[in-house]
Amino acid sequence: MNAGDAVKSCCADLYASDWARLLLGDSLHPGGPALTGRLGCLMELGPGTRLLDVAAGRGGSVIYLAREFGCRVVGIDYGVANGAAAGRLARAAGLERRVALAAGDAERLPFADRRFDAVICECAFCTFPDKRAAAAELARVVRPGGVVGLADLVRRGRLPAHLDDLLAWIACIADARPPEEYAGHLAAAGFEVTAMEDHDQALADLVRTVRLRLIGAEVAAHLGGLEPPAGDLARARELGRAAGRAVADGSLGYVLIVARRPR
Repeated sequence: MNAGDAVKSCCADLYASDWARLLLGDSLHPGGPALTGRLGCLMELGPGTRLLDVAAGRGGSVIYLAREFGCRVVGIDYGVANGAAAGRLARAAGLERRVALAAGDAERLPFADRRFDAVICECAFCTFPDKRAAAAELARVVRPGGVVGLADLVRRGRLPAHLDDLLAWIACIADARPPEEYAGHLAAAGFEVTAMEDHDQALADLVRTVRLRLIGAEVAAHLGGLEPPAGDLARARELGRAAGRAVADGSLGYVLIVARRPR
């Protein structure tokens, strides 16, 4: 396994873990379904839209988008366990006919050219080791005139080096980049950026929630009910405070980016 595949495998395993659900909740990204809905509106999704959700995790957004917008959604995730969980969720929601799940790599999507009308990727593009390749794959599978929507963590300034430890440990987002860099990858792949919105408050709310849940996590670990992925929860709480300060001073944020492929 090369270094890039190792990073992707690590992130997939973490998002499939009980720790991810405990600390991040079911949606696994800032803003939850409400921000997914906002991104869907910016993308002008609607009934019958052939939508690909890249790095779909446990399938929360897949189900939401199929139910609220009437899309026909394919969710793909690097983690096999995540795909299985998403499949169970789709069956429980009675959406098997509008939802399909698959395992796969965002940098090598297992789909034909121009198959989808739209692609969404939430809180995951920043984790892809080869972002240029991932952007090119998004362009390849979207039809001319189709749309891509990213929701992701961004850094707007220099972050303390130790903050990357927290991001990698909790959410595998240590390689967050400036929003202009994400837009540049999309432009290089042939997209035209049509919207960019800041939603830093959603990230601030998530960081606050994670900090509170870390207290409960420490209790669970002491009781032996949950084995932490990193041994020092007290240090994690301190890094949580550092993340909160980074959001407050604007060096760490969250954006929605929408771009279209020209006809």
